[in-house]
Order: sequence, then structure tokens, then C-alpha cells
Amino acid sequence: MAVLNMLIEHNPEQVWQVLSDGWAYAEWVTGTRNIRDVDDRWPEPGARIHYTVGAGPWTFDDVTTVRLAEPGRLLELEAHAGRLGSARVSIELLDWGEGRTVVILDEHPLTGPSARWHSVPLDAALRLRNRRMMRSLARVVRERHHGRPLGVVQPS
Repeated sequence: MAVLNMLIEHNPEQVWQVLSDGWAYAEWVTGTRNIRDVDDRWPEPGARIHYTVGAGPWTFDDVTTVRLAEPGRLLELEAHAGRLGSARVSIELLDWGEGRTVVILDEHPLTGPSARWHSVPLDAALRLRNRRMMRSLARVVRERHHGRPLGVVQPS
């Protein structure tokens, strides 16, 4: 399983502010080139972010849909990746006291080749990508709330 935990030195409300800003996803979601549109209802269930993803000259347009949201605590998304299929992405926020949040990121392939070929090497690749993504999320939260303590405990 591609599950990652990170302690961010900001409270859950501050982390949620970044998660609930669909336009900010290009700042922290690894591989996202740009956000083309965000539904006005983001992050309510059914709302979508329309984005361009890719590496080098290879890009494609797709969407991520909110499947479940509990403001300040949980965001579950279905991220589409063209012919690669889709993935379930769960981001849980746990208040860890003293203005800190444990962020639990859990990503699993749902459809397409990634789901059919789900394996230990795929999980390892997701873990590397998600480690970078979590560090970027922490950076964006820190930049938005620069008056709060800086610092991030490395993901486990």
C-alpha cells in the first residue's frame, strides 16, 4: 500500500485551507503542469479540478473528482490519469496538538493498467512520488502561514 504519514508544523485548519483551494494543486501535486478550471463547489463531493499533467513534451488533460469530504479532517479524491486509469487518493488530517497535524496520504489505483498491475514496485514508485508531494504540501502550507512555526518532520 502507498500510505505515507507526515507531521506538518501547522494546525489542521491551515492544512485544510490549502487542500480546499483547488487552484493551489499545481503548486504541490507532483506531475501537475497547470490547473485549467476548478468547480465553484470545490471541495464538496462531486466537484472537480480540471488539470494538465505530464512530463517533458508528453502531457494530457484530465480531472480529479471529490468523492468524500469532511472539512478540516478528510478529503477523498478520484484522480484520473488518461489511459493509465484512475486512483483513489485519501488525505486525512489528524490534530497532533501544539499546532501540528499528522497528514496521512493513502493512494491506490482503481482502474486501468495500474490497477491490474498493482504490485510492490508500483507502490514503491507511488511512495517516492507521494513523499515529494507531501513535502510540497508542507511547503505551500508554510508559505501561506509564514507567521506560524516553520519546519516539517520527514514523512515515514
